[in-house]
Amino acid sequence: MTDTPEKIDYSKTLYLPETEFPMRAGLPQKEPEMAAKWKQMGLYKRLRASAAGREKFVLHDGPPYANGNIHIGHALNKVLKDVITRSFQMRGFDSNYVPGWDCHGLPIEWKIEEKYREKGKDKNEVPVNEFRQECRDFAQGWINIQAEEFRRLGIEGDFDNPYTTMAFHSEARIAGELLKIAMSGQLYRGSKPIMWSVVERTALAEAEVEYAEVESDTIWVKFPVESVAGASSAEFVTGKTGLPLVNNADELADAAVVIWTTTPWTIPGNRAISYSSKIEYGLYEVTEATNDFGPQPGEKLIFAKRLAEDAATKAKVTFKLIRDVTGAELGAITCAHPLADLGYTFAVPMLDGDHVTDDAGTGFVHTAPSHGREDFEAWMANVRALEARGIDVKIPFPVDDAGFYTEDAPGFGPSAEGGAARVLDDNGKKGDANKRVMDALIKANNLFARGRIKHEYPHSWRSKKPVIFRNTPQWFIR
Repeated sequence: MTDTPEKIDYSKTLYLPETEFPMRAGLPQKEPEMAAKWKQMGLYKRLRASAAGREKFVLHDGPPYANGNIHIGHALNKVLKDVITRSFQMRGFDSNYVPGWDCHGLPIEWKIEEKYREKGKDKNEVPVNEFRQECRDFAQGWINIQAEEFRRLGIEGDFDNPYTTMAFHSEARIAGELLKIAMSGQLYRGSKPIMWSVVERTALAEAEVEYAEVESDTIWVKFPVESVAGASSAEFVTGKTGLPLVNNADELADAAVVIWTTTPWTIPGNRAISYSSKIEYGLYEVTEATNDFGPQPGEKLIFAKRLAEDAATKAKVTFKLIRDVTGAELGAITCAHPLADLGYTFAVPMLDGDHVTDDAGTGFVHTAPSHGREDFEAWMANVRALEARGIDVKIPFPVDDAGFYTEDAPGFGPSAEGGAARVLDDNGKKGDANKRVMDALIKANNLFARGRIKHEYPHSWRSKKPVIFRNTPQWFIR
């Protein structure tokens, strides 16, 4: 046997520089000590004194929201900005970092309302000034907490004099600038459809919305053709009219354009029907009907050719194609509203739109400018042409902030039998609006078919409840 060789400490064979730094950083202990030392020595004031008179470097910092503890996103954001401001300070600039906080908006109000709900209090019964003061106190509490958390990260700045959106000076400056804009004539009152939370009684930005699958009512609705402003072949050839060519206008005059929607409650807000000149359409006649209600034999209906058979299946009827219908002919049609008997006596024009497809539905889009972005844009893009035709282009306000129909929805508003129908209630549950609209369509014999569909629908990320699109008065700057 051989003797076991002596173990060699290889660390003694390495020629490394000697240092007083410990092998372990001990950051959990060192970092608080370092931050405390900087505070004790007044590091921020020393930096400002040493940089007095230098060229300034200003970092305009997008402020965090004062409604909770900071997270990893805050940490990354603030550390990177601290690196920038410190680097400019060391490069000879007067780089003064002033932290700030956003103190306005729904997230803070929602937190206060949550406290009210826990105590069984109704926000509407709390004086508005008292409610606002509670929001201010809430925001200030989180400003203090977040400031300490940022300091704990080693961030250096003027934390004793931050800027906040709720400072009275800031609010006064904003009001002053807005008054200047108003006095210049650039401020005007208008309206636009926005996503609205009935539960929270507030508008929502796109970033505040998440989508969840829901099952909704879906309906196919007949819009009777009221008139066809087209020229016959002879008139068109002679060039004596600027109207589009329409063959056998009488066939179209006896027909109805069928739309499809997953929001029956928006029918009172309908003002037009959109089609696409890129889609093939046809005039169909019902030859057989399984039910003794709904569409019956002899009725003439206009559909996108690709979707006609599917729609016929939904209504349990059989179609016969009479002829093709051109985009020019569709543009010459003016329809009546399916609820004309309730007071919707205005003309419903046909609008050519790029947003229309024949992927689903009927190839026609029920256009309610009060209840959708694309609907609104399609309507506004045709305002001058519609005015030239004598059509009232005013966009109504059919639904209020609580989800009830207004008097702009005849037959369903406050003066209607049974009072105003409601789209959503205070808990985000479906109201009676869909049923009442469908019942009215059945009574008018303009409901082609109905069903149920599962699809993605927008919800508020705070309340997790469905939202609606509704037209609201707003201020705009030219």
